[in-house]
Amino acid sequence: MRAPSLQPGMEFDGYRLEEKLHTGGMAALWRVTDLRNRHAGKPGMENGVPPLIMKVPLLFSTDDPTAIVAFEVEQMIMPKLKGPHVPRYFGSGDFDAQPYIVMEQIAGESLRARFDRSPLPLEEVVQAGIQVAYALHDLHRQHVIHLDIKPSNIMFRDQLAVLIDFGLSRHDKLPDLLDEEFRLPMGTGPYISPEQVLGVRNEPRSDLFALGVLMYHLATGERPFGHPTSVSGLKKRLYRDPIPPRSHRPDLPPWFQEIVLRCLEVQPSDRFDTAAQLGFLLQNPDQIPLTERAEKQSQDGLLSVMKRRLKAAGKEPVLGHSISEQLAKSPMIVVALDLTHGTEALAESLRSVTRRMLQTEPGARLACITVRKTSRIGMDESLIQQGENIHVKQLVELKHWARPLQLSAGKITYHVLEAPDTAGAIIDYAQANEVDHIIIGSRGSSAIRRYLGSVSAQVVAEANCTVTVVKTPDQKA
Repeated sequence: MRAPSLQPGMEFDGYRLEEKLHTGGMAALWRVTDLRNRHAGKPGMENGVPPLIMKVPLLFSTDDPTAIVAFEVEQMIMPKLKGPHVPRYFGSGDFDAQPYIVMEQIAGESLRARFDRSPLPLEEVVQAGIQVAYALHDLHRQHVIHLDIKPSNIMFRDQLAVLIDFGLSRHDKLPDLLDEEFRLPMGTGPYISPEQVLGVRNEPRSDLFALGVLMYHLATGERPFGHPTSVSGLKKRLYRDPIPPRSHRPDLPPWFQEIVLRCLEVQPSDRFDTAAQLGFLLQNPDQIPLTERAEKQSQDGLLSVMKRRLKAAGKEPVLGHSISEQLAKSPMIVVALDLTHGTEALAESLRSVTRRMLQTEPGARLACITVRKTSRIGMDESLIQQGENIHVKQLVELKHWARPLQLSAGKITYHVLEAPDTAGAIIDYAQANEVDHIIIGSRGSSAIRRYLGSVSAQVVAEANCTVTVVKTPDQKA
């Protein structure tokens, strides 16, 4: 059945169509006015209702029901989403009348505009990668895999990435209508992951593959896998590795190539465990352990490609884990240490607790941090001159403390933070890096600490993640 032709000025369900903004492959976007002013005063709307857009599915194509099913998926998922990395949802209409979704209109341009200017400066590429990585992590924590990450589906609001268009997405707690009704790969050719080509829709690291394609293109101006339009063309990424980014652009640093090629690995287990871990390493490139990926200068030889092609032939992977399980087995853990003023007994207690936690969380990434306290007004000149040596000394102490944990280089990083407020620095670090768990020591309970408040108590009170406070055996007594 053909949907009625929508025109500016039309009204239904208390909304008036003002202007058609865009027509895509599956839906049209309209700027609308809420004639009933029904959203003012709701939580988050204290400063007024933002400009609204209405998404209306294109129902005229009876040969391809994908548009209808994808719209049903988006109607199910959008009311479940919240936070700064998704548009605010305001309502929807059913198919028995006029189907639509009303949401916040994100001001500004999509990431698509930057692709026309690629290759971009490295710093701009990295900043975009960081923002999208943390947007994806926030989405994954809400049980959703996007599965259609591409430039036009990434907007920016207040310098934060906002993900849009959830028609091809998978919610871990809702029926997957697309998987139930279709067998062909769902996604956008250049960005679709190898497992999506094979029909797998429950792998959150598929979004990391797409982000790797984005960063590759932004940095080099080239697509790593071209723009295939057939299933056979898509399947080439199961065995054909991309040209290394530095072959296109030699000035790119080895660590950037390491990150991008790791994102583009065929096997999800060879990519980063979570989007948060990817975002963390993009912010800390000096902590990235380099492998042969970093120095790669050309594609693999014919023999390697043929071996992978034979291995991929007829492959039908089935991934049994959920998004929640993947995130739960790959937490970001921080251990906050004061090796300068703390006791050896406390350092050993912290190491013991950390070791036990890592044994129960083998997929975890550990960040060892210490805070070098600085003056709020200014530092003594001699301290400034010696500051780098102090910084290096504390970094060496962190590595010495962690050596008995015997973690691989890819699972541990070290950071000396400089700040006037120790607790504040730990809390800010945890928030900026999507930390799941903080381990921190308590040096005792003197009268001064009880009166002024301890660092560990402030971290417990203000951190937005789990905090474990460790005491020495004599303190427990």
